[in-house]
This record gives sequence, C-alpha cells and structure tokens, in this order.
Amino acid sequence: MSRFSPYDNNGGSCVAIAGADYCVIASDTRMSTGYNILTRDHSKIYKLADKCILASSGFQADMKALQKLLAARHLIYQHQHNKQMSCPAMGQLLSNTLYYKRFFPYYTFNVLGGLDNEGKGCVYTYDAVGSYERVGYSAQGSGSVLIMPFLDNQLKSPSPLLLPAQDAVTPLSQSEAIDLVKTCFASATERDIHTVSSRVLFLPKYMVYLMFFFLLPVMPSLGNVENVAF
Repeated sequence: MSRFSPYDNNGGSCVAIAGADYCVIASDTRMSTGYNILTRDHSKIYKLADKCILASSGFQADMKALQKLLAARHLIYQHQHNKQMSCPAMGQLLSNTLYYKRFFPYYTFNVLGGLDNEGKGCVYTYDAVGSYERVGYSAQGSGSVLIMPFLDNQLKSPSPLLLPAQDAVTPLSQSEAIDLVKTCFASATERDIHTVSSRVLFLPKYMVYLMFFFLLPVMPSLGNVENVAF
C-alpha cells in the first residue's frame, strides 16, 4: 500500500570549485522522477547576485520556492543598503532560511558559489536543514557520491581541523578547473541515470560566462561548447 509523501527527489548533480580569483559552478539539466525523465533542459543553477550563484538538487518545487524567497530577501536588502549582498552574507542568509524550515524542510541540497569581498572564490555546502561550511570544492545531488571521491583525490583539500587554518581554495588554473568539472560529469554520467546533460557557470574576477556542454553516455566526446558572456 503506497503512502502519500509531500516530497519527491527529482535527481541531478551540482558541483562547485573555488579558485584564487574565480569560481566554477556546474549542474546537470535532467529532471526526473524514478525512471521517468520529465525534461532534459531544466537548469538547477540560479543567479542570486552578480557574484553569487546557487546550485540546488532535490525536489524541484522546493528549489523554486527557495530561489524565490532568497531573491525577495536579496531585493529587500538592496533597497535597505543600496548595494548587493556579498557571497558570504548570502551564505549565512541561506543557512538561516533552511534552518527556519527545519521542522518541514526544503528538500533541497545546495551549493552556493561566488566571489567574496576580497575577490577570492568561495564555495558553501549545505545539508537540508542549514548546516553549512566554507570549502574549496563540493558536490551535491544524486551523483555526489561518485563525484566527491574523485574531487578529494584530485584536489586534496586541507582539513578544517588543522591549526593554523589553511586556505581552502584550489590551486588549479581556471581552465584546469573547468576541465576537471567536465571530467566529473563525464564519469558520473556513465553511472548515474539521473545525471546526463550539464551546464557550467564560470565566475572569473570581472566577468561571468555561461557555458553549455552536453554529455551522452554512448558518445566518447563531450560535444560542442558554447561560451556566452552576460
């Protein structure tokens, strides 16, 4: 006998890597439920501010509700302070918002990426009820169990327990980080049925680029890559 559930898991994967003066945020574009594909062109990346990007996986309806709430809070902040919210401030706002809903939580698993006040890349990773940490890289979603071990092996982020504290940003160049993200999704695509088409948002110091690439498990190449500045 089936029971009603207010939640659904629509799958998908998100990855973020922070560098010295850039941040790469990536997600797939497939939305599915069980073995059914609902759409192959659903973005899980949402631009909250000029230097702050949210990538979420999980329940699509909760993702949209969370994005709308954060956008409204950010608009209020801009009217009150006459400036955009910084990425660390947005990270704290997202944590507070998720914790506020802890008794009936948003079924979303989030990665927040962008540039901090010093122009350094920053990545914040969350659980469903708002516990968060600033890291050099992170992955969330159905493919995260495949992607995180690979990132740990390639990037070897220092433990947050080390004293004195060490900088978590990755030593990779911008092009190396983008190539690493492509490899992550190429690997996850072969083993996770909920992760196929992907898109990457790349934040260098002064401009934002949107890059699309499509992964097909039966094809050996990544296909065409398109850069669009905005």
